Amino acid sequence: MKPDATAAADFLLEAFLPYELSVAANRISRLFARRYSAEFGISIAEWRVLAVVGRFGTLSPGGVAERTEMDKVKVSRAAASLVEAGLLEQSADPQDGRARRLRLTARGTGVHQAIIPRARALEAQLSAGMDPGDWATLRRLLRQVSAHAQALDDPEPGRAPAVP
Repeated sequence: MKPDATAAADFLLEAFLPYELSVAANRISRLFARRYSAEFGISIAEWRVLAVVGRFGTLSPGGVAERTEMDKVKVSRAAASLVEAGLLEQSADPQDGRARRLRLTARGTGVHQAIIPRARALEAQLSAGMDPGDWATLRRLLRQVSAHAQALDDPEPGRAPAVP
């Protein structure tokens, strides 16, 4: 067997950190989506856009994409659905007429505020399955891994990191 074939044979996808993180994130997102999608009629991507605009205020679609690490096309589609549903409004950027700005409507603010307790409840249920110290360590390590991955991906080392 060639060395590359041996390495591939010994590779356990289920023990590969990026795969494990993706699976865990998708399971949690689906669990959360089941709790709000029927009542509010929004998808996981739409919730992420709504949550980020609700948290940070008026943002460009690119700003939402940066904060969520979502693809810009996915953000644009989710934002368009939210605008159509009356949860977001989109306007021209006063500094750049070609750019767009997203903000919550009154209805969007109500939906955002109604979903937040569900998000907190889910997080409490997830954390209840762990020792409080382990939960705090997990959160700290996730932030550390995320920051390190961003640094590894940065084409300009030493530059200030993007706002998460």
